[in-house]
Amino acid sequence: MSRRAVLVIDDDDSLRRVIEFTLEEAGHAVLTAADGETGLRLFEENRPAVVLTDIQMPGLSGYEVLERIKADRPDTVVVVITAFGTVEQAVEAMKKGAFDYLTKPFGREELRLVVEKAFAVCGLREENARLREELAERVDFSHIVGISDAMREVFDVVRRVAASEATVLVTGESGTGKELIARAIHNGSERREGPFVAVNCAAIPADLLESELFGHRRGAFTGAVHDRQGKIARAEGGTLFLDEVGELPLELQPKLLRALQEREIEPVGGNPQRVDVRVVAATNRDVESALAEGRFREDLYYRLAVIPVELPPLRQRREDIPLLMRHFLDKHADGATISISDAAQESLVAYDWPGNVRELENAVERMVLLRRGETIAESDLPAKVRGEGSRTGGGVLRLPAEGYPLEDLEKEAVTEALRRNGWNQTKAAVFLRVPRHTLIYRMEKYGIKKKPDAKSMEEGGEKDADV
Repeated sequence: MSRRAVLVIDDDDSLRRVIEFTLEEAGHAVLTAADGETGLRLFEENRPAVVLTDIQMPGLSGYEVLERIKADRPDTVVVVITAFGTVEQAVEAMKKGAFDYLTKPFGREELRLVVEKAFAVCGLREENARLREELAERVDFSHIVGISDAMREVFDVVRRVAASEATVLVTGESGTGKELIARAIHNGSERREGPFVAVNCAAIPADLLESELFGHRRGAFTGAVHDRQGKIARAEGGTLFLDEVGELPLELQPKLLRALQEREIEPVGGNPQRVDVRVVAATNRDVESALAEGRFREDLYYRLAVIPVELPPLRQRREDIPLLMRHFLDKHADGATISISDAAQESLVAYDWPGNVRELENAVERMVLLRRGETIAESDLPAKVRGEGSRTGGGVLRLPAEGYPLEDLEKEAVTEALRRNGWNQTKAAVFLRVPRHTLIYRMEKYGIKKKPDAKSMEEGGEKDADV
């Protein structure tokens, strides 16, 4: 169908012919229907960008036609036609999603102008969609490593939201990479040439935070010997990243809310000033608990969380751990070629990483510095990652809060016992305090068939004949 196609739905034959003639003369391809049912069928078959529909028709009304078209294709531009003196009908149609209205009787020039405006809107929407797609393609995730389904979902949301002006709230445990996501949003937006200003709300004393964010004027308080520009003003034309926004003092929250709503800040001791800043916030706190306890304003939360992005903890995306290890090895190896043994990698993947990606990077850097050779062995791992000294409070387990299948737990215990004992079944059975045939049954049940390498043989002693 032509990009300049218009569907006209009106039960008045003469008016319909006049509209058809006028629009064809203006260069449009015109489809006509005498009732709503026929009009909807033509709409389904041809998908015109602009629809003109009368409101009062036998059968389906113009309201029903409008609602069904908008439900099917929300971007369609619909102009309603109403009788003289019934402007309230047009207002009701606008509430339902109509772009404009024509009141009978209308002139041919008025008709042409309304339709031209409708196509101008179509063009703007297409241009905006194209620009959004281009910006989404430019979102840089090169510093964020992840192939898990959980991270793919995060990347998808970031790509779609980056080109907008929407405020984003990134949530997740400490060390999950919230600032990296904020920078990816900034770099994928039209503000990428502007500044990216980060503020850690938890690292600044409460009595200084207002001045740090909003700035102050000379003489506003003791020690204010000159004007100071706040972080919000420094982010003009760019993005302000409010890290740990959950730590923002309650008394400052209304002032931040006003800045978000009005795009206006008021320096301490100064006059209000307009600002053009996009805000991306982040927190590792349980926001719902803070709301329930009155420690965080509900209206501010919903203003910040227009688009929520939740970063999963590392224990929920273990398939990313080998990639992250390789990334950090390359980063900290200083040009050296360093590999990691299978046993060491298994331990690293099995560990829960309460400090998430930050803790993993610190561990890899430590292993690179303290390694005994060009291959990082299990003995090079931190003791807590190897599982040593983990018996705390009478237990040995650190189960994730979301739960863990019992069968997986048993399989993990059998595998760990075999690995620690060089895959010697007899020693592993003693370690687990079960008969050897019970251990073999569990190995068969869970398909544990891995054989030891030469190094495991040396460390674990004699190998069972049937391992």
